Amino acid sequence: MDRQSNQERKTKESTINILLNLDGSGIAKIDTGIGFFDHMLSHIAVHGIFDIEVKANGDLHVDTHHTIEDVGIVLGNAFKEAIGDKVGIRRIGYSYVPMDEALALVVVDFSNRPYSLIDIPWTGKYFGKNQDELIPLTLIEHFLQTFAINASITLHVKVLSGKDDHHIAESVFKALGCSLDKASRLDSKRKGIVPSTKGVL
Repeated sequence: MDRQSNQERKTKESTINILLNLDGSGIAKIDTGIGFFDHMLSHIAVHGIFDIEVKANGDLHVDTHHTIEDVGIVLGNAFKEAIGDKVGIRRIGYSYVPMDEALALVVVDFSNRPYSLIDIPWTGKYFGKNQDELIPLTLIEHFLQTFAINASITLHVKVLSGKDDHHIAESVFKALGCSLDKASRLDSKRKGIVPSTKGVL
């Protein structure tokens, strides 16, 4: 079964190219021009055991918003295409992931019901040091919401503890990767079966 996707999106604000292989080995090739964001996206690949390539060229001279938002759109589209008709998948996955003092819970459902509830108690306002790479912490939440909408998933994120925003974000993205892995896995007991009482997702 070919569970891959090759997505491209061009606008006046950004050009995004993403390759995704759900049945990969955790290879991450990420280049968005935003170092911290690259670091976070790599956690989805490594901890989700997906192969993900992201190449983004955005209007960073304006700010990081368009690039991060558009990557969320395209990555979500890639997961939606790669997961296909959802026959045989586990559908639901959840993970608790610690990063030192931070602890995040992420729950994913490939429900075809786009919804997100994000509860992250940040302690500051921005990630990054360089002006061109500053990321408002609220933009991380916007990325997660945008990803969920375009992947057609239900996504719940709750940070249970944390004092360092880097640790908080890292625990969230690691947990997202782990949860997407669990939810997208093929279950040998569900051969030919869509995991829904309705028979369709």
